[in-house]
Amino acid sequence: MRELFPIFPTPAAQETGPLPLYTDVSWDVEAGRPRWAGGNPVIVTGKEAVRGWVWRAIATVRYRFPVFSWSYGCELERLVGYPYQADTKRSEAIRYVTEALTVNPYITSARVSSVSFTGSTLHMTVEYTTPYGRDVIYV
Repeated sequence: MRELFPIFPTPAAQETGPLPLYTDVSWDVEAGRPRWAGGNPVIVTGKEAVRGWVWRAIATVRYRFPVFSWSYGCELERLVGYPYQADTKRSEAIRYVTEALTVNPYITSARVSSVSFTGSTLHMTVEYTTPYGRDVIYV
């Protein structure tokens, strides 16, 4: 089985029974790095753990790093430097983010509710549903 984030393995979806409680490293979104306390990474569970995974999955360029499976990461970088129409860029950005998130068995649905460009910077509001409830992340 391939892991979505190999450093902290994700339990595979089981054919019977619920998924185990999701556990991951707490992620500082503003700094772009894990949180540490006493020389060890801070471990979180549930919705906060999935949120960290979501952020890293969108921020990681898909297919670039051999340490990650080809299922992990996002292809947003493909939109850089190509003269696509604005509508094409929006629809592709939505597709890339949705595909990046729905590979995780803990994410039952993902929806991009808004997409905008400020100059060449892409801004998105991404809503997703987990067994722990709905959450929103701003990219």
